[in-house]
This record gives sequence, C-alpha cells and structure tokens, in this order.
Amino acid sequence: MRFSFLPVFVLLMPILEIAGFIVVGKALGLWLTLALILFTSFLGLIILRSGGMGMVRDLQNASRTGAEPAQTMISGGMRVIAGILLFLPGFITDSLGLLLLIPSVRTLIWKAIGPRIVVASSFRTQGFRGGPQNPGSAKVVDLDDEDFHRDGPNTSPWSQNRDDRDLPKP
Repeated sequence: MRFSFLPVFVLLMPILEIAGFIVVGKALGLWLTLALILFTSFLGLIILRSGGMGMVRDLQNASRTGAEPAQTMISGGMRVIAGILLFLPGFITDSLGLLLLIPSVRTLIWKAIGPRIVVASSFRTQGFRGGPQNPGSAKVVDLDDEDFHRDGPNTSPWSQNRDDRDLPKP
C-alpha cells in the first residue's frame, strides 16, 4: 500500500498557519498582522480575476499561432493557484502563492512536470474559420431527390408501422 502525504499535509497545515500567525503577530503586532492578511487576500482576488482572463487570452494566442497550449495552460493555472493561495489567510500559503507568481519558478515547475503532460486534441484551429483543412478530403455526397431511395422495410421507431416512402416530398 502506498503512503500519501496529502492527509498529513491537510492536518498539519492549519497548525503551521496558526504558528505563523503567532510568530508574525509577536514581531509586527496585531494590527499590522491583520492588515497584512487583508492586503494579501485582496491581492489574491486581483490576481484571480486578472489571472483567469490572462490565461484565456494566452490560450487564444497560442491557438492562433499554432503553439502547444500545454505550457500556457499550466502557467495560467499556476497563476490562478497563486491567487487562491494568496486569498487564503495564512503566511505559509501567502509565501507559496508569491513564489508561484515568479515566472522563473513557474518555468522550473514546468520543466519538472512538462515531460509528463500530453495535450491531445481532435480539432484543427483553422477548421473553425475557413472550413476543412483540405477541401478535397471532405466526404460529402450531394444527392438529388431522385438519387435517394430506401431499400427494405422502414424500421424507424418514429413511424409506427407506416411506410413513409409514399409521403409527399417537402
């Protein structure tokens, strides 16, 4: 059975944050500590708002240029996580959030996890604007009314034992 550090981390984090409040509160005083917590929460909200929109903008630019969107998605996701960490009250989460805002730290994290990430897509970006990539490869058959006919019984669940081949054509 594999040991997971997540439950230990979740249980120890509040204790470490409370200890951080005590240490910073003794060094700065109550009011400066509360002001610092409120400031970082406000900063986290600003980063969340701009980070989400910035990530969407970066993904649109990557899709226009044909670049690989994986690094853009991970970098934008790390900015959003940084905003969430800054919004949470506590000095350890604030420190981690501020670290994630540094581009070189995000690049270092990308180098560590990037080889494990695969982006798979089933569409081409130019296909949405100008039709298919290669118009000759489209498999469209255009039939006239006289060219189309049904063979065999009509087993459609929508027609109840009726042969709708004799219905007038629209």
